[in-house]
Amino acid sequence: MDWDTVAYEAAPVGIVMTEHRVIRACNRSFAEMLGYDRTDLIGQSFRLLYDTAKEFEQVRDIGLAPLRKDNAYSDERMMRRADGGQIWCRFRAQTLTPADPLARLVMSFAVIHDGPPVSLSPRERQVVGGLGRGQTSKEIARELGLSPRTVEDVRARLLKRFGVRNAAELLAHLTIGG
Repeated sequence: MDWDTVAYEAAPVGIVMTEHRVIRACNRSFAEMLGYDRTDLIGQSFRLLYDTAKEFEQVRDIGLAPLRKDNAYSDERMMRRADGGQIWCRFRAQTLTPADPLARLVMSFAVIHDGPPVSLSPRERQVVGGLGRGQTSKEIARELGLSPRTVEDVRARLLKRFGVRNAAELLAHLTIGG
């Protein structure tokens, strides 16, 4: 028995190997959490898992500096499932090619929201992603090229929509399916 293969396949988190943001290998957990057959993911761009090209590019831009600096990056983010629904997950990446961080990455994804599907707009996902990384509204605005007021408006709408009082409660709600 090849224990390495068993561990990879049976891991309770999704594991993915990419080259320049194209999926080259993934385990069963990754495919199942996103509602795909694994063979349908191999050779696909990670763009498939984001609602817009802009969101796909912004996610790259946010993680690139930490990958260059530390060879690793982690955050929490919304990913699009095959059925169009979204899942909130904890993401971790480790580059195998420090000189060109996106050339080869090993990534893991762990679902944090396992309740009813949460539907957020691309802008709401960006703001929630920033909050999940512990950023302030000003930091999120700077990262996204928005005004802090725009970020505050999105944040206020989310708080009202989910009936919570602050960002910590919002993240907890999304994490446990509140």
